Formats: sequence, C-alpha cells, structure tokens
Amino acid sequence: MTRTSFLTLASLVAFAVATFALGFPALLLAAKGVQPTPSVVVWVREVGALIFAAGATTLMARKSSDSSALRAILMGNAVLHLGLLPIELLAFSNGVITQGMGVAPNSLLHLALLLGFLKFAREVKSGP
Repeated sequence: MTRTSFLTLASLVAFAVATFALGFPALLLAAKGVQPTPSVVVWVREVGALIFAAGATTLMARKSSDSSALRAILMGNAVLHLGLLPIELLAFSNGVITQGMGVAPNSLLHLALLLGFLKFAREVKSGP
C-alpha cells in the first residue's frame, strides 16, 4: 500500500468513527456496554471532534512530499493511536466497558493504524 493510499484510508476511517461519535454517541456507548449518561455523551462527542480533526489533517497531508512537517503529522497520528490503544483495553479489564466485541475491533484498528503511521514516518526522507 502506498503512503497516499494509507493516509486516504486512515482519514476515511477517522471521518467514519468521528461521525458516529458525534452523531450517535449513545449507540457507540451501548455497543461497548457503557451507560450513555449526559456527561459521557459529551466526552464521546469531544473525542469525535478531535478524531475528525486528525482525519482532516491526515487527508490534507496525504499527497505531501517528504518533509519534517509530514513526518510530524505521521508521528502525531502514531502518538494518537498509541494513546488510544490501551484505554478501552484497560476499561474492559476494569469492568467499565462490558462488551468485549465493542473493544476488540477498535483495539485492532488502533494497532494497525499505529504500525502504519510509524512505518510511513520512518520512510520519510529528511526534507525542509
């Protein structure tokens, strides 16, 4: 897969997840076995907005040539997925999230995206 293809796919995934989190937070929470209280719904929407912003940045950078700025965008996305990866796993192990099938796909997705962003960041040649 080319870097452009990966970044396009990653941004589309981000837009899909963000749209779901912003528009249907109660459904997202229910799939994880979490009670959709008003405060939790606010936080899910906030995370949705942040994921949407990351997707937009990724989409806009997808055809960029090698540069330190592109490497920073790729590494920023890697850090995002590294940070998100353990959150639901820990919540599930602590009984906060009760539906394992609501955790497994996200965890695999975060891992795949983390590895992809790291791979492409490593391949960026030094630039301006």
